[in-house]
Amino acid sequence: MKKLLASMLAVTMFGLNTLPVLAQYGIDDSYWASKEINKVVSDGILPVDENGNFNPENSITRIQFVQGLLKVLSNDNLDVTITNTMSDVSVYDSYYDDVLRGQQLGVVYGYPDGTFKAQKNLLRSEVTSLMSHITKEQATDATVLDAFKDTSDIPGWAELSYEKAISYGLYVNHPDETMLEPNRELTRAEAAVLLAKLADMLNVVKDEYLGDAEEQVPEEPQEIVLGVEHLCVHRQAPNNTVTLTNFKKVVNQGNVVQIAFSEKFLSKKHKGGEIVNFYLPKDLYTVEGTKVLPEGTRFVAEIMDIQNPKIFNKKARVNLIFKHILLPDGSVIDITGKPFTKDGRLAEGAWVTFGKVLLYTITGGAVGTGVGMSLAFIPNPSRVGTALGIGIPVGCTVGLITGLITPGVNYKAKQGECIYLLLIDDVNIDEQL
Repeated sequence: MKKLLASMLAVTMFGLNTLPVLAQYGIDDSYWASKEINKVVSDGILPVDENGNFNPENSITRIQFVQGLLKVLSNDNLDVTITNTMSDVSVYDSYYDDVLRGQQLGVVYGYPDGTFKAQKNLLRSEVTSLMSHITKEQATDATVLDAFKDTSDIPGWAELSYEKAISYGLYVNHPDETMLEPNRELTRAEAAVLLAKLADMLNVVKDEYLGDAEEQVPEEPQEIVLGVEHLCVHRQAPNNTVTLTNFKKVVNQGNVVQIAFSEKFLSKKHKGGEIVNFYLPKDLYTVEGTKVLPEGTRFVAEIMDIQNPKIFNKKARVNLIFKHILLPDGSVIDITGKPFTKDGRLAEGAWVTFGKVLLYTITGGAVGTGVGMSLAFIPNPSRVGTALGIGIPVGCTVGLITGLITPGVNYKAKQGECIYLLLIDDVNIDEQL
């Protein structure tokens, strides 16, 4: 019996020796990021759950990464001297001070709608942009991206950030070393790797972000691009992009906006130098859902000149230059724009011109009919048909020719009638609007 128990114990010990050794925090020591996870947990940079597990494959939220970053930078006890501007961050939130610390330090920026979205999962491209933002400037080479297969997936606003971060080695490309997967959510394991790397490379971090910098003065927040969204107003618009930053929304040049006349307009009653007012008939949103301009926004244009109708059916053309946007709150934004037409001028459409010529033709035909009947009926009523056969074509021809050689139509628009405006330059709109 003793021999049997001894044999069973030996087998059990052998089995234990052949099993992988379990590291702390619920991960195997063969796990690809076990070393970095052990470091960030033991150093108090990232926490474990109530069961002592790190949960490496879970996504990491914005606030969790910010809190870890503040600890790496020795700024987790930074005295807060700014006022909260995030509408979804309350003094009752456990992370309230950390959000303000990050904002004061310049590593936290809200969304264009004034929110922080603390519990939103962080994307790889977003954290790469942050790594680039806090590290010292250095010359980069775009060819560093050639080693990866999916560089076309990198958002335009993050390309330079990837070049810089890769040059420093502050990026992750697990499990496929040839893939960056910029639009995938960052896992807790990947966050641990980045923060562990950064902790060992504090010499490349800009001095203003390090907590031990002498007489540190909070840096003025720098403008960073948060993303690029799109308008869908006119399918032939030369451009449809709206660049979002932490400071503003930039409606890029080449975009087209639909606006309406504030009052009725008739070209023959106006002249160069006069002001024409338009308004936005409804809120302007990007396809992605960001409000760009509110309903009722006014657009102010100046008449540069009016080309009056001329003979040979040349219609009136109105040359407008848009100069200002007046927001409902009284803010004024300078712009440069013109009507989105073939020649950049306002003119009646082809159907209006066609209607004018058709009216002349019909009128001429009617006159020809009357004349033919009167001339034929009086001497010989039996010849009315012959007279009509001659009078109608002649009258229509005369009417058509008259319609074609007389001056064209004036330009007119009703109150509320819409036109399209082409933006010649970028329009910068404060992100709070």
